[in-house]
This record gives sequence, structure tokens and C-alpha cells, in this order.
Amino acid sequence: MEEIQLYLDEAKSLMQKAVDHTASELVKIRAGKAMPNFLDGILVSYYGAPTPIQQVSSITTPDARTLAIKPWEKNLIPEIEKAIINSDLGLTPQNNGEMVMLTIPPLTEERRKNLVKQVKTECENGKISIRTVRKDTNDALKKLQKEGASEDEIKRAEDTVQKYTDQYAAKIDGLFDKKEEEILKV
Repeated sequence: MEEIQLYLDEAKSLMQKAVDHTASELVKIRAGKAMPNFLDGILVSYYGAPTPIQQVSSITTPDARTLAIKPWEKNLIPEIEKAIINSDLGLTPQNNGEMVMLTIPPLTEERRKNLVKQVKTECENGKISIRTVRKDTNDALKKLQKEGASEDEIKRAEDTVQKYTDQYAAKIDGLFDKKEEEILKV
């Protein structure tokens, strides 16, 4: 039935979005080494407009523990420093008149454990989103059954939704394992 397929396609799409969102949230959790995407989400006041830091500067990693932020215009250095200080990164920027430098401190064992907990929470939120999609899709399928769709078709569709749920939850587990290994690697 065409309508059933639409529900299945939508469920698959929403579950992929949950995985993508979880992956984007995990990128923001730093694993002790400097990465330019660590600064994603930081906005700098650029002529009065909040602008992503990547759009007003180049961000490089001269070594594993340092981020170098070189703004296109030198007058942005104080704005970049202010944005970093006001962010929840917990880092103190230094500038040399040309660029802003961020030194990423090594992670303590306790901090690593807390980061793994944070990663676990993000991954669990992703799985909750996937299970919510499963529930909503199954509810919609049951409604179709009441409207006259065959019981066998609905059962097959529910089995397919469960397969999708397992598949996308496994993807999130994979993201967790990869991020946990990255954090715990000394």
C-alpha cells in the first residue's frame, strides 16, 4: 500500500536525522585534542551581526593542543576573544596582535569520565528520538489498519519499522564507541 510506504520512508528519514543530530552534538564534545570544529556554534559580533567564527577567520591546528584563529580583519581579535570567553568552552584565549591562540589542556581522568557520561547522554537522547519515531509511525500504521488496511501489511510494516529502529540505534552505538575511544585515548 502506497500510504504505508510513505510512513516507512518518513520514519527512515527521521531516524537518519536523529543519528545526524547526535553526530553533530558529539563533535562539540572535545576529546583533548585541538580540532577546528571545536569552535562550531561560537558566534562573533561582526559589524553588529552575530556571525559564525569560521566565517570571519581561518582556524588551524599548529599542533595537537593548540588552535590558531586568524581573523580576516585584525579589529575582530577582541570580538573573537570575547566570544570564546563567553562560550562554555572554559578556555582562555591569548592574542599576539595577529591571531588568537587557544591552548587545549590535557584531560584529567575525572574529566574523561565526565565526557564519556556526556557522550552517553547525547547518544541516549538520539536513541530516544529514534524510539519516538518508531512509536509515532506504529501509531499511524494502527490508524491505517482501523481505516481498512490489511493486518498482514501493517504487521510487515511494523516489522520494517523495528528493523529501522535497530539499524539506526546501532549507528548511534557505533558513534558512542568511536567517541568513547577518542576520549579515553591518552
